[in-house]
This record gives sequence, structure tokens and C-alpha cells, in this order.
Amino acid sequence: MSDLRNFEDFGNDSGDDEETTASDAEEKESSPGDGFDRVELDPVGDDRGIGTLAVSEGLAIGEDSDDTRLRAYVTAPNRANVRIGKYLLVPYPDGEKLFCRITTLEYAQEFHSDDATEIHARRAMRSESIDETDYKFMATLEPIAVLFEDDNELKRRMTDRVPKPETVVRQARDKRDIKTGLKIPEDGVFLGHLSVGGEKVRTAAEPPTIDYRVKDDYESGDPLVFRHTLVAGGTGSGKTHGAKNILRQYLSGERTYPMEDGRDARMAVVQFDPQDEYAQMHDDNPEVSTDDERTWEREGVAYGGHDETVAFVPKVSGVSYAADHHRAEQVEFTIPFSMVEDNPWLVAGAKLNDNQYGALTFLIKRFFRNYGGNGTYQNFLSYLDDPALREELDESGRVHEATFDAVKRRVRSVPSSVFDQSAEPITDLVPQFVRSGRLSVVPTYHLPTSRAKEMVVLAVSSLLVDEKLSNSPEYSEIKETPLVVGMDEAHNFLSDAESVQAQKVIGKFTEAAKQGRKERLGLFLITQDPQDIAEPVFKQVNTTVVLNLGDEDAIKSVNIPPNLEKKVPYMEKGQMVVYSPDNSEPVELIGLPKCVTRHGRD
Repeated sequence: MSDLRNFEDFGNDSGDDEETTASDAEEKESSPGDGFDRVELDPVGDDRGIGTLAVSEGLAIGEDSDDTRLRAYVTAPNRANVRIGKYLLVPYPDGEKLFCRITTLEYAQEFHSDDATEIHARRAMRSESIDETDYKFMATLEPIAVLFEDDNELKRRMTDRVPKPETVVRQARDKRDIKTGLKIPEDGVFLGHLSVGGEKVRTAAEPPTIDYRVKDDYESGDPLVFRHTLVAGGTGSGKTHGAKNILRQYLSGERTYPMEDGRDARMAVVQFDPQDEYAQMHDDNPEVSTDDERTWEREGVAYGGHDETVAFVPKVSGVSYAADHHRAEQVEFTIPFSMVEDNPWLVAGAKLNDNQYGALTFLIKRFFRNYGGNGTYQNFLSYLDDPALREELDESGRVHEATFDAVKRRVRSVPSSVFDQSAEPITDLVPQFVRSGRLSVVPTYHLPTSRAKEMVVLAVSSLLVDEKLSNSPEYSEIKETPLVVGMDEAHNFLSDAESVQAQKVIGKFTEAAKQGRKERLGLFLITQDPQDIAEPVFKQVNTTVVLNLGDEDAIKSVNIPPNLEKKVPYMEKGQMVVYSPDNSEPVELIGLPKCVTRHGRD
């Protein structure tokens, strides 16, 4: 076998193995190893954007989302910063821009090869890093809107044209582009800051964050507060914290609403409070710093304790209300039995059928005809104890004796301590209870039973709703004041059920929700069990704010888009999804990290 020796012996064409000229040495020093001059390959100029549109798998915009194919190749330096949900801009040659969102990220092979092999795996396990240039990194984009200029105003329209291949794709970093693309109003009630994946979207503006607001004027339709709001979140999600921050905005001294008589009136808020937390809105938050205040002032966020906060405390015999956690004024009230005349279901209980409810209504009307408006609950019990009345109604065929007995049992099961206590009737306190600019909190935490809490909340809220819907109201203060009725743990009062009482309540609040825009009445429902709120009421809610929810049925019930629905169980405290079709595209937000009023107990 021949000896091929060392190939280096054939590297010198001079034929002299020993002699090397100075020029040869110089050449080797400048180009070691190959004998060729190196050429600089650094590109001219700077990269723009995160990548370019790819056409290899098609590039299409269709009326049906299934017909749309929009993918971008992301260059290696940008891959670590690209996230699902981020907003991008794709320019057209004429200056219009396609505003879109990343929905999918994937790696694809650059070359046809099989990397699922022992060699590839062992090599990767021994390597310090991954060579991403061997792979394509592709982003699938969802088109949201086309942005265009019209008389120096940026506007949006539906996606109706396809961008050019290899167009540079950029992250949306201009506040005006993002707000217009998502249809977020420039003015309105502040809810939080736009975010993606739990991180605030930042721009080059000052402040760099993007404020999300809800329409609150009549220029572009009715204020959305009168089309009702639902705040849904589990325990510890920041539900009450967020609700306080939102309600505080509606109580701002600068926020007014035009009334039919030509006046501009401030909002009144009545908040039913089962955990005794909302009266704290009277006080400043000691944790708020000067820097926080400056930031909120810059962004037009109302903050600080609301002086016009009063706790209207239902008086119930045998229990007292302790309030060392807030400095709001306290006013005791009682539910007069006279309110039952217009709302017999208050004493109907949950088991009366339609026939029995009809008998109860007849008995109550007959009772008040005999006793007048001053008849009490104890008077009514004595009235039902009269055997002659029972016999008379049975013989006349008006109320069968078995039906009479069923009604009597249900009425006696009502907590007698709720009615006619030693305090001012709520009907006499209406001018104080509903007043422009006032937050009236009704705490029920101290009440002894859930039945007592339910009766107080339904009696007082029904008074407000009935007066708002009435064509001949008894209390002009309610009729002529823009009003938000806030109800925490709303699922306990507005649940869908087959009982007569539930049907009457749901019917009342459904009608109130439908008439809210006309009567300037807004429902502000707060719950951790949105699936339990009656569908007729739920369907009237326009703005849904969803914080962390762990229950699958609860998440499904809030009817938010699937891409945001999947994020809900993983959201941290204060993160939220806002679905308000008449206000903006569905978005993810982060609320203020601090409450603008006092929150929490020491």
C-alpha cells in the first residue's frame, strides 16, 4: 500500500520545500489556513421590525377567518421577545397599515432533515447553546383592522385588503395606532392598562402605558355604565379592589350626566355590601405615595377618599354594627312593612306556587285596605290568625283553606326582626339615601341570617328600581338622579330559580336593565359565581370584567373569546379581561396595583 504522506507537502507550488518568501509569510499571516482573502459580510444599514411576511404557505385575507393566511418569518435576534397576543403593524405601500395580533408561534425546519436522532440529541445535550439559524421561526397573525388617515384623523375599518409579500412586520409601539386598532376610546372611565400575557404594553410616549377607558358620554351613544357592568372573579383575584377603583371614577366631581330637564347631575351610587368593605371608600389609602398621585393625575384617574360616603345600616333586633375600620357617617334604617304592599314576594319565601302567591297578594291588599299604610308585620300575623277570615275566604271560594294555611306558614317563616325596627324607615331617608355625588353603602355583614340579608337587599334595591321605572314616582330624588346600583355577591340575589319570588325579582331587574339607558340607571354586579346569575339579567350586561376564575363553568358563562378564556385561570391578582363589544375589541388589562381609596383591614 503506497504511503500518501502528509498532504501539507503538496501545499507549496514553488517546488522548494524549505524556502518561504516574505510575501508568502505575510499572506499566510493575513489569511491563515486557506490562502484566501476574507471579505466583510456585515449588512449595510439596520434591521427594521421583527421580520417579514412569508408567502411560502400562502398570503391571503378572507371574509371567513378560515380563508385568512397571514404568517411572518421572525428573525433570530427578535425571537426571544416575541409573544402570543402581541400587536403588530404591517404597512401597505400607500401608507395604510394592517393592525394585527400574534395568535401562533412555531419553529419549522429550515432544511429537510431528521433531527429526531441519537446523533442530533447527543450533540444538543453537549452543546452550550441552540443554533436557531437552523430553524425558521414563524408567527401566525390575526388581522384586526386596517388603519388609515382621514383629514389628519386616524381611523379604522374592517380588513379588506391583503398586504404585499416580504413586507416588514413591526411591533405596534405608537399609542394612537394601538388605541385606534383596538377601538379603545380616548376619553371615559379608567379601568386599567392594556397588557399582553401579564405585561403592560409600552410605547414611546409619556406615560408609556396605554390606558383603557369605557365610554361615558352621549356623543358616541349612551354611557356604557347605563348598559350595565359585571365584575367576575374568584377569592383573592382583586375583585373588590378593582370594583372600588372603578366606582371611584364614577363619583369624580368632574363627571356629570345631562338629565331630561336640562341639568347636568353627578352620579349617585348605592352599593350593597355583604363583606362591609365599601364604606372604606370614605377614607384615603395610607399606602398611596406622592408619586402614585402624580401618575394618576397625569392619566386623569380620580383618587382619594370620597367624603360623600355614608353607611346606611339596616337595623335588626339582637345584633349591632361595629365600624372601627372606616370613618364614614352611619345612619340606621329599617324596612317598613308598608313596602310589602307593592312587593308581596318579599314575604313569599321560596316554596309558594302561583296559586298560593295569588292568595298572598289578595291577603296583603285586603290587609292594607283595613289597616292603612301604618300596618306592621305583627299586625299582619295577627290578621292571618283570625279563624273567621280563614273560614270566610274558604266558603266564598276566594282562598281555599289549605292554600290559606300554606301562605300563613310561609309568612311566619320570614325573619320578623327585619321589619319595623326602632330606626327611621328607609322610605323617609330617600333624600339622604340617593343624592348626586353620594356613595351610599348598605352593609349586611352584621345581619344574622342569609334570609335577612336577602330581604334587606331586595327590598331596598326594589325601591330604587320601582321608582326609576315609574311614570308617577313618589320620590323624585331617585327618578331625577343618575344612579348606579352596585350589588356584591350578586349571585345570591339574582339567581335563576323556579320559585315565584325568584321569578318576580328577575322580572323586575330584567326590566330595569332594559330601561337603564333611558332612565339613567346602571347595574354594577360583582360576583364569584357568574354562572348563577339569571340569564335574562346577564344578557343585558354590556361590559364584562373578568379576573381570575378557577371554576370551568364560571369561565364558560362569561362568554369571552376563546383566546382570552384560556388565560383566565392563570391570571395573577389584578389581571383582567374586558369584553365590551360596544366599547372596544376584547382586551387583557392590568388594574392599578394600589387601591385609590382605603382597602383592607389592619
